[in-house]
Amino acid sequence: MPDSNQITIKCLIVDDEPMARDVIRRYIEKVPILKLEGECGNAIDALLFLQSQPVDLIFLDIRMPQLSGTEFAKALRSAPKIIFTTAYKEYAMDGFDLDAVDYLLKPVAFDRFLKAITKAYPHKSVELNDSPLPVESDKKNHSGFIYLKADRKMVKVMLDDILYIESARDYLKVFTHNNSIITRQTLSSVEAMLSDNEFIRIHRSYIVSIKKIDSFTHETVEIGKKELPIGKYYLNSFLKYQK
Repeated sequence: MPDSNQITIKCLIVDDEPMARDVIRRYIEKVPILKLEGECGNAIDALLFLQSQPVDLIFLDIRMPQLSGTEFAKALRSAPKIIFTTAYKEYAMDGFDLDAVDYLLKPVAFDRFLKAITKAYPHKSVELNDSPLPVESDKKNHSGFIYLKADRKMVKVMLDDILYIESARDYLKVFTHNNSIITRQTLSSVEAMLSDNEFIRIHRSYIVSIKKIDSFTHETVEIGKKELPIGKYYLNSFLKYQK
């Protein structure tokens, strides 16, 4: 008999925001029992996708054009497990009324994502893939930029322009060559969108662009005129990248 813990869980992401899909995609890639079967930018495409390719678990946004996530869930005849993802707390009750496994509020933190997977599959071993994601995967996931929500719009930020990212309570400051962008997200959610080969977390409050580092010690990193601290917990992984 095969070990049920090793059975792959086929996943589908349905969300009209590319940035939100990026976050969930990266999280899925870090959990070996999860396999991403597809991504859809709207519920209509998702309905067509499921006609030919059934899945076990859907990460479903609620507020989408044409057909909402809740309307989509009601339209499914044989619904897989659903984890709702949304930026709006007021939709939580709608999600639970549809027997959703869980309700994740954006920006979704990785530890909260894992909790939802454990809740959906309590008898499976949810282990992590700690190895860096392959370069091929990074190229597929990114086109040299990410989108961040700032000033009530999605702002394109070129990865090559990013110097470092600083966490400031409920907000992040993304520092580039020319300016800084303030976005209300967690550092973990943005970290999930970034290539492990280009960016590294050096502190609970900082992510830096590896190629923008001018100098470093065991305590600090210098980027331009800015000196950033290296947390003790992150020191070993940081030093591996410098060899």
